[in-house]
Amino acid sequence: QVHLVESGGGSVQPGGSLRLSCAASEYIYSSRCMAWFRQAPGREREGVASIDGSVYYADSVKGRFTISKDNAKSTLYLQMSSLKPEDTAMYYCAAESAGFAVVARTFSGFASWGQGTQVTVSS
Repeated sequence: QVHLVESGGGSVQPGGSLRLSCAASEYIYSSRCMAWFRQAPGREREGVASIDGSVYYADSVKGRFTISKDNAKSTLYLQMSSLKPEDTAMYYCAAESAGFAVVARTFSGFASWGQGTQVTVSS
């Protein structure tokens, strides 16, 4: 399985911005689906954004978050703007893996995960 390492998390005030990065240990071809998830304390992990040539977003982040992928650098990004306290969570990168059927639109089927990076939005 691919090894994924997230970075870029931190503390920011409401209305601020952060850019998360996820570096993969192998080349990520353009059609390989990748995604960002998050999990807040006491809540289930939820899909935030995914990309497989098309992009998909959770309703809660549409218009504020942008997912992108640099295939040459094997890196996934999540640009987060207009951050809200409810965006506070551990953010995880995920990648499609051989033998697992991923559905990008529903954020399902991902089998490769990073360790996460914490995002805290607070005044």
